[in-house]
Amino acid sequence: MPVSKILVVYASMTGNTEEMAEAIAEGAREAGAEVVAKDAFDASPDELAEYEGIIIGAYTWGDGELPDEFLDFYEGMESLELGGKRAAAFGSGDTSYPIYCGAVDLIEERLRKLGASIVSESIKFEYNPSEEEKEQGRSLGRQMAGLLAAG
Repeated sequence: MPVSKILVVYASMTGNTEEMAEAIAEGAREAGAEVVAKDAFDASPDELAEYEGIIIGAYTWGDGELPDEFLDFYEGMESLELGGKRAAAFGSGDTSYPIYCGAVDLIEERLRKLGASIVSESIKFEYNPSEEEKEQGRSLGRQMAGLLAAG
């Protein structure tokens, strides 16, 4: 039986979103998936085509915007066809802004528009993820691995 392949791409300035990406990857690996986690700066949107599972995260900047270092990756996704892929989104934000975790919503919307099936409610957390929130991340990773293994 082939191993499920999951790509976790993230944009993190202070390490909070990266910490959640690591928790998600850890959960997916525990469930037997092959996982690659990388910073969006080091990733190419074309790589998404090589994976059955795609989990993308970014922190929210300003009034609900995507971070600058994530824009090239996000814009590069525009021409992709992700039908048949399973996907999820996650990211950190600040509840003092009117739009909480807006970047997460933009990522999920883009994944949907490109044809991916969103398999889980997005994970949103404020600043650094708590132990409980990291467990949500591990759970998302395990869930994605399980769905892919089931076919």
